[in-house]
Amino acid sequence: MAKKYIAILFIFTASFVWAQQDSLKIGDPYLEDQLYFDISYNVLYDQPELAGSSSFSYGISLGYLRDIPLKTSGTFALAIGLGYGYDSFNHLLQPLESTSYKQFQVADGNVTNNKFNTHTIEIPFQIRIRNSDANRYSFWRFYLGMKQSYSIRNSFRFSTPENDASYSNISSYNKWQTGLTVSAGYSTFNLYFYYGLTPILNNAILTDGTSIDTKMYKIGLSFYFL
Repeated sequence: MAKKYIAILFIFTASFVWAQQDSLKIGDPYLEDQLYFDISYNVLYDQPELAGSSSFSYGISLGYLRDIPLKTSGTFALAIGLGYGYDSFNHLLQPLESTSYKQFQVADGNVTNNKFNTHTIEIPFQIRIRNSDANRYSFWRFYLGMKQSYSIRNSFRFSTPENDASYSNISSYNKWQTGLTVSAGYSTFNLYFYYGLTPILNNAILTDGTSIDTKMYKIGLSFYFL
């Protein structure tokens, strides 16, 4: 299923880029940074105290951003787009099938592997400030924005010496997520930060009744093309 969405996204992105290239005329405002690729180190925060923090986790995202210059110089613009994101987390929370995945327990010392992975469709929006011009690519940029994402698939997997278990598309996972984004840097390398505002789980609790309000933030690099 995730592969189908990636293929649709690729076709959508290619058609927009080619259509735009065909429609540009001399004297039109130039466009920048329309394809993006982010790679990040992911952290879970607002975790229940018993669950602790997550170990090494990562994410990638890529997609198309429609650059909308608000000045002929191109130094101030807006952007809205469509993309795909994948995130993988190492954590200590295990969903309980007997509670329709509304309750979680903290993994004990016998658990050797405990991950959850998500595939999402992203809708990023940015306010863009940069000192670019039509004749150079290397320039300073500062992009402040918001990203809305929709989970098309989530999976929880854990392993013990005795068995392996996995659960897909659990009902308590919050499919719609919203976060603030900042991307800033020069030329190819740009620092990237995402701060999630939405809890990952919806109305989920630990077995002792503690509410789970876990959210995520990401720190990494952004790369822009075209």
